[in-house]
Amino acid sequence: MQPGESPDPHNSSAMHTRRLPNRLARETSPYLLQHAYNPVDWYPWGDEAFSRAARENRPIFLSIGYSTCHWCHVMARESFEDGHVAEILNRHFISIKVDREERPDIDSMYMGICQQLTGQGGWPLTIVMTPEKKPFFAGTYFPRTGRAGLPGFIDILLRIVDLWETERNDLYAASDRIFSDTRPRYGRAVQGDPDRQLLDKGFLELAAQFDTINGGFGSAPKFPAPHIVIFLLRYWQLTGEGRALAMVEQTLDAISRGGVWDHVGGGLHRYATDARWLVPHFEKMLSDQALFVLACTEAYAATGKIRYRTIADVCIAYVLRELQDPKGGFYTAEDADSPEGEGAYYLWTEEEFTRVLGPEAALASTLFSLTPLPGSEKHACVVSAAGPEPSLAQTLMIPEQELASRRDAIVSLLSREREKRPKPARDTKILMDTNALFCMALTRAGRVFGNPAYTDAAARTVRFLMQNLRDTDGRILHRYGKGVVTNPGFADDYAALIAALIELYPATFEIAYLREAIGLNATFLEHFCDREGGGFFTADSTAEDLPLRKKEWYDGAVPSANATAFGNLTWLSRITEDDAIAKAARECSRFIAGNASRAPSAITGFLAALACSPFAGNTQDLVIAGDPTDAGTRALLDAARRRYLPGLLILIRPLGRAGEEVDEVAPAARGRVSRDGRATVYLCTGAACFPPVSDPGDLLEKLDRGNTQGAR
Repeated sequence: MQPGESPDPHNSSAMHTRRLPNRLARETSPYLLQHAYNPVDWYPWGDEAFSRAARENRPIFLSIGYSTCHWCHVMARESFEDGHVAEILNRHFISIKVDREERPDIDSMYMGICQQLTGQGGWPLTIVMTPEKKPFFAGTYFPRTGRAGLPGFIDILLRIVDLWETERNDLYAASDRIFSDTRPRYGRAVQGDPDRQLLDKGFLELAAQFDTINGGFGSAPKFPAPHIVIFLLRYWQLTGEGRALAMVEQTLDAISRGGVWDHVGGGLHRYATDARWLVPHFEKMLSDQALFVLACTEAYAATGKIRYRTIADVCIAYVLRELQDPKGGFYTAEDADSPEGEGAYYLWTEEEFTRVLGPEAALASTLFSLTPLPGSEKHACVVSAAGPEPSLAQTLMIPEQELASRRDAIVSLLSREREKRPKPARDTKILMDTNALFCMALTRAGRVFGNPAYTDAAARTVRFLMQNLRDTDGRILHRYGKGVVTNPGFADDYAALIAALIELYPATFEIAYLREAIGLNATFLEHFCDREGGGFFTADSTAEDLPLRKKEWYDGAVPSANATAFGNLTWLSRITEDDAIAKAARECSRFIAGNASRAPSAITGFLAALACSPFAGNTQDLVIAGDPTDAGTRALLDAARRRYLPGLLILIRPLGRAGEEVDEVAPAARGRVSRDGRATVYLCTGAACFPPVSDPGDLLEKLDRGNTQGAR
């Protein structure tokens, strides 16, 4: 095991020695291993558990969580490590543990039912159901005994035991009703129009939810939701709506100054517990880092403001330093908890600041604010930025460069001191979808920032994924850990990997990436597409261990698989000019738009893709005919990249056989040849094409004219 890892970072070794392991000890999931020494007779999800439940006529107790989930740890300590609770569960239930990150299809289906029944969701997810996998009770965290308005877990279990013995038929009838209400929600084929009006409605909803004082959307708890930021940037580019850009900048600035951003080590915490972004929930997820890098990279591309590039660079540095596996790929998350308690690794007292920083403590107190953590007995505080550095430099009468240098030195001192503390546990499994998402972010940052090291790192990880998370038939697998690969790939895995491959092409212009993306997309269409209702199922056509195949149209912490797939399909249809791919994009968009017509702010991942798609009339197709290493080709490419045009497709068609290979994969490049021995660019906007040019200034003029005509 690696430093910071253990089967259960919150159990003592003494407890392990006096308890025998349960069935979860044979698993490889860090989350399941955390429960391997519980007195609860846990089963992993599988036929053994359900067969026993049916044979003994017992209800199923299903608990779903993940290894870095704080409230999962709390419920484990309070209930699943408790002998009395274990006795009730072992005598009356068949208990199953599921890692939501390994089986997102199971989690998605039962989370949807929990939200349907209770109006809310979260982890740990608590489900009680029949042996036929039909739930009749759902909730999230419950304390062992009732408190603060929450019913006690023991009381809930005993009540269910009584009902199972005395009113079992009623419980079965309730589960049938729940299931009959759920089935049409998962399979319905409501169709809608993916047009500019949907984009406008989504923007207006977000404007109404915007926190004009603190940035972000809604009130506490407040999630960064970077996909909202990306949609607003693209909406601004499409429409010229200044409020959209203002919301983006206020939100990103507030997040990067708040305690939800780790000012000492970099990286974004899961969410803020308050409306001002000051006090975080300390967990760090790879998926959150990926989306935040994408949002900051796009903000830099749109505004040219260096602070957004800086925050993306720091976030990337954190992931490469703390979450990268030596064999390839990136770990899933870092825990909120450490041996000294939730967030203890990240907290400081004023006395510690003074002792560690010495003569720079006075300046640090001006650069940073310390916000007391509510309920902390040690007067521990969260670090946030006191304000923008340029304005502080003026106030302190210190040159900006000197202030930045001294700030970096302060952060370095704090970082070295923090490294002496016990670190939070890491979830070291490598997931296809979150790894591919981070590779997409890393690649885009490499291209936008002109940093080939980022692109190289992304390409290495994609090679690792392609070599280690595919079966002998070339199908995608979901999870890699400790040398073991498990679980067939889900829609999110395919969609994210295809998106990463598409992103790698304009960063490298290696046609092999597009060829691989097109091949994987064909497999995705074959096994996930709902040919009757449009869109894509979460699990593939061979999945048999769930009673329903769900289609998700709304975004969660990351955009839905359908949103990502729609974006992939629009790009690939433009590249390949394949009518079948274009049709799949259209049907997917109608499925999402129809379901979300009343709440488009719930689909900002889709809206972001829609805003730079042919459906919004906001695309530019550019083919450069010329040698990729030629100075003229590079000058044209550099000119095209100076503009923030998220709907811009760039293909390079070299001379000779290399050009023919591009033609085979990307018919959109066919017939494009250099003129007069110079690199030549062909630009089309919508249905109109400009005469070919070789001068970068002419290209910029045409891009600006095409953007005005085609978008606004």
